[in-house]
Amino acid sequence: MAASGMAWDTGTGAVKTLDLRALPAPEPLVRALAAADALQPGQALEVLTPLLPTPLLDALDARGLRWRSEPCADGGTWVTILRPAQ
Repeated sequence: MAASGMAWDTGTGAVKTLDLRALPAPEPLVRALAAADALQPGQALEVLTPLLPTPLLDALDARGLRWRSEPCADGGTWVTILRPAQ
């Protein structure tokens, strides 16, 4: 579920960032899910999408991943994805 404004300390250092704004559909969804599926427990990922990616957010919920989203000044959306530590 979304957790706006919450700081996530993953303890794993740098968070990988993917800019998916220039890709045609459904490539942003495919790449974001592949990267999210590769996360190890406690790791996080940030993706920049051209709009609020509702199908991505639904898929993240179904996978048990945590996420938060923030709008960008250019109209895009940052989505931070976290695989909870077990």
